[in-house]
Amino acid sequence: MVCADGVKAGEVVTRFAPSPTGYLHLGHAYAAWTAWRRAREVGGRFLLRIEDIDKERCRPDFADAIEADLRWLGLDWDGPVLRQSGRLALYAGALQALAARGLLYPCFCSRADIAREVARSTSAPHGPDDAPLYPGTCRGLPPARRAALLEDGAPHVLRLDMAAALHDAPPLTFIDEAAGVVTAHPAMFGDVVLARRDVAASYHFCATFDDAAQGVTLVTRAEDLRDAAHLHRLLQHLLGWRTPRYAHHALLSDGEGRRLSKRDGAVSLRALRAEGMRGGSVTELLEGCARQGRISKQAVLF
Repeated sequence: MVCADGVKAGEVVTRFAPSPTGYLHLGHAYAAWTAWRRAREVGGRFLLRIEDIDKERCRPDFADAIEADLRWLGLDWDGPVLRQSGRLALYAGALQALAARGLLYPCFCSRADIAREVARSTSAPHGPDDAPLYPGTCRGLPPARRAALLEDGAPHVLRLDMAAALHDAPPLTFIDEAAGVVTAHPAMFGDVVLARRDVAASYHFCATFDDAAQGVTLVTRAEDLRDAAHLHRLLQHLLGWRTPRYAHHALLSDGEGRRLSKRDGAVSLRALRAEGMRGGSVTELLEGCARQGRISKQAVLF
């Protein structure tokens, strides 16, 4: 049996979806290797997706380097590489479908506006990242005022009206391999931004859209994105997309316990290759980390 998205019943389809905003480091290598291994060990498919819709931060040379680094590690992928920058019209169409149902609204607040509004509140709720949730200032704008601002070209983002999105929604669940069946609580995100001034659609929206479009059946990603599944499950419900299984893995860290990141200057795979290290040695290390359940001590070696 083959589903509408071309996926055979029971087939495992995983993906690695980095943003080309810098060179890959060991943390990326572990994420890519995990997704590749989960697919290959059961004869499934492993996909490569480049999430390059942020024109200010993404660079073509970084995207090319991603493919080179994965080949150096010995990881192959199935089918052509999907690049989100070529799919903006598709995201816009899906967003318009939500807007037509009254589930999106334009928000004209600047960050300073939001900070002032939050400061006036004595008990502002906080989201998964511990930042205050948007207080809903523009949700109740009179239609005439909203129309005038849009006609004047006022800068704005598009927010999901969480209360409207959850109205009459059935209990939503998803499967997390570590936790089992999980009840989704997307309200923790508040009226989340689904499209920004400078980016056609948010990470949450594009990732969920493309996981569905590509027939991904198992999303493997780092544990710092565990809460994202709650919001993604709601988007899947609203747009009729299939829900994959989720498996969240540990984060690689340095000798001081800090997660490896581009921002903190984590050693890149490109640099390791230039020093003469073999890609096979890196994947052997990653395999040992996964098998032993210990990651940070091994990462100190680099």
